[in-house]
Amino acid sequence: MKKNIDIDETTLTKLKVISAFENLSVKGLMEKAIRSYVQQKEKQRFESMTDEEKEDLGLLMLMQQADETDTVSEGDFMNALREE
Repeated sequence: MKKNIDIDETTLTKLKVISAFENLSVKGLMEKAIRSYVQQKEKQRFESMTDEEKEDLGLLMLMQQADETDTVSEGDFMNALREE
């Protein structure tokens, strides 16, 4: 997807200089900067979570990885609950 954005000349000049030092295109530099910013914000958000919220997130991630076609009978499920 191609989008045009307006950037003031000063910022564009700085981007061009940095991209030359980094041996990247301006587009590549901007993408790298945005990825870095998003990762930093995700890390900050995760670090501000309570332990319970982190556990909930971990459970959600595990549930998303589960094989939906792998099933168990109701009897086996109830037996597993009784064992605990």
